[in-house]
Parts: sequence; structure tokens; C-alpha cells
Amino acid sequence: MNIVQEEERRVASQAPKPAKFRRTRVQSIPRWAYVLFAVLAVLVLLRTFQRGVGTLRPAQAPARPVTVAKVVTKDVPVYLDEIGTCAAYETVLVQAQVSGQIITRDFQDGADVKKGDPLFTIDPRPFQAVLDQDKAQAALDQVNLKRQEDLRARKVISQQDYDTAVANAQKSQAAVEAAQVNVDFCYIKSPINGRVGLRNVDVGNLVGPSTTPLVTILGLDPIYTDFTVAENDLPLVRKYLGGPNVKVQTFLPDGSIAPRLGDLYFIDNAVQPGSGTVKARGVTPNPDRALWPSEFVRVRFILDTLKNATLVPSQAVQVSQSGPFVFVVKPDNTVDLRPVKPGQRQEGDLTVIEGVKPDETVVVTGQLALSPGAQVAPQPYVPQNSDKPQDAAVSESAL
Repeated sequence: MNIVQEEERRVASQAPKPAKFRRTRVQSIPRWAYVLFAVLAVLVLLRTFQRGVGTLRPAQAPARPVTVAKVVTKDVPVYLDEIGTCAAYETVLVQAQVSGQIITRDFQDGADVKKGDPLFTIDPRPFQAVLDQDKAQAALDQVNLKRQEDLRARKVISQQDYDTAVANAQKSQAAVEAAQVNVDFCYIKSPINGRVGLRNVDVGNLVGPSTTPLVTILGLDPIYTDFTVAENDLPLVRKYLGGPNVKVQTFLPDGSIAPRLGDLYFIDNAVQPGSGTVKARGVTPNPDRALWPSEFVRVRFILDTLKNATLVPSQAVQVSQSGPFVFVVKPDNTVDLRPVKPGQRQEGDLTVIEGVKPDETVVVTGQLALSPGAQVAPQPYVPQNSDKPQDAAVSESAL
């Protein structure tokens, strides 16, 4: 065992010894370097955090294109829109006053005639003969009366004979006048200005007071406009009835003629049972005969005039659960939601409205994606063709 231990010591002594490293002194880092490093690290973290917040922030919505229009003010009517028909201002059934045979017809069917224009001629010869006979008798009675006056002046006749002569002269003169009337009746003339219809008789027919009318003449200038007013609108009508601005405007549904303004001629004194309406009639100028009797027309019953009413295009008014509203454009091109009270629609596409001020700008189209405070890119609104008045009666709350 000792031998083994000695051998191990010998081997260990012969093994190479490790080199001894020279211990060098490590220099310490300055404290300000640690502070600088900490500051830089904080700046890097802050920059990284700001970039992350920027990526999470939503991008600002672009300005939405809309069309806009200014609020305008002007005088507009308060009205009711109705459906009506035209009626002839005058209707004359031309009737023969004496019996006889028609020998001439002096008009064309459907022609315009004036008062005094000849229409028919009934054979006047029998009546002319009676007239001549009565004139002869009247002349004889006048001579007899003059003779009686001379005799009476000389007091050679009685008062009774003189009175008889006076009566006979007057009676014969009356007979002449009656015969003259019958002769005049043979020449049938138009009693009014108007348009004749289709004749009922021709030359050669025997006519008389008991036969059918010879022809019908209708007076077309002016012309009546007949319409009805609903029972629910009677309070509104009575409010303005008799006022200076009450008018009746008439036009055709196809817009082929310009609206014609007339006066209210008549309004009934009772509501029609069953229909719940009141009859009314206006007088409308018709110099060009554009309106015809029994023709359907559109009627605007104007009751009054609103002074300086505010108007906007009708498309600007939107409806929500809270009621009607419009979007008003501010000077910075943002919009504000404004509750309004709409009124009647006027000419074109304008609507009377309450809740906006004159010269304010409202959005007309493009409201679907808007909300209060949204940015818009306004473009001027170009109105479409003017619409005709709608068939709707206005209520008191719409004024």
C-alpha cells in the first residue's frame, strides 16, 4: 500500500503545473453612464407606446358629399287641392217661338257665334202677310180716328163714337206689333256669345214651340269650375271665407295650360249627405276655350297668403322617431340636426317649414350616413322640374 501511495505522489509530481494567471484590476463604470442608459431606455419605451396608441386610434372619417340649399323666404298661398269639373257659364236651348218650316241654316256645327248672329230662318211669308194685313187695318183705324176727332171738334158725334174710334186705333196698332214680333221670331239669332253644338233639325223641317230645341249654345268664356270641399276642411274654409285673398286656381292635369286664377262664385250652405262634402264653384277666365264643359280639372282653392314664409326643398325634410328634422350646415362644414315643423308644399319642390332661419343652409340629399357633427363636402342643389300641386287637403296643423 505504501508503494502505491508513493507511486501516485511521483506521478503527481511529474504532471505539468497550470500556469498562474496574473490578476488584473477591472476598472468600475461611472454612475452617470447608468443614468444615461436609463433615460435612453425610458425614451425608447415611451416612443414605442405612442406608436402603439397611434395604430389603435381610428382614422378620421372623410367629408361626406352632400347637396345643400339656402333657406328662402317669400309670400306663399294657403290652399286646398281638389278635383273638379268645368261647366258652361251659360247654357241656352234655342227653341222655335213660331211654327213653320226652316228654310235656311246659317252656322256650322261646333262654330263660335256672337250675340245676334243668325242661326235659322223659318219661312216668314205667312207671318209677313198677317203683319201687312194688320198694318192696313191700323192705317184705316188711324184715318177713322182722325175723322172722329174732326167731328167731335164740331160736336156732331157722341163721346161713345169717339171712344170707340180711339180703342179701334189702339187695338190695330197692338195687332201690328204682335205680328211684327212673330215675323222677327222667324229669324232665329244667337242670344249669347258662345259655341253651338250639334244641330237637331235641318232645312225643311217643320218646327214650333212644342218641338225639340233646334240647337244648344254654351257660353265658354268665362267658365265655371265646380269642385267640393271636404267636411273636415270646413273650419279652415270658414276662417278665410269672404277674405280678399280667396281665389280659385284651375289647370289641366297634364299641365298643358298655365294655371288660371278666378274668383269664388258660390259655396253651398249644407254638407252633402253620404259624401261629407260641400259644393263650391269658381268663375275662371277662358278666352282661348282651352277649358271645356264637363272636363276634369285640378283645382287649387286659395284661402289666404302667408307673408315671408320660410321654404326649403321638400327632400331636405327627414323623419325620425322624434319627428321631422333637417340637417343644417354650419360655417365649418359640419352639420347639426334641427327639429322642424313642415307645412304645405309650394311650387317646384319647396316646402313651407318652421324651425330654420332665413339664409341658413340645409342638406337636401345625402342625409343617410350623416350624424350631428359630421364633416360634409357641400355641393349646390339643382332642383328638378316643377311638380304640380298634389291632390291633398291641408289640415289646420300644416299651416
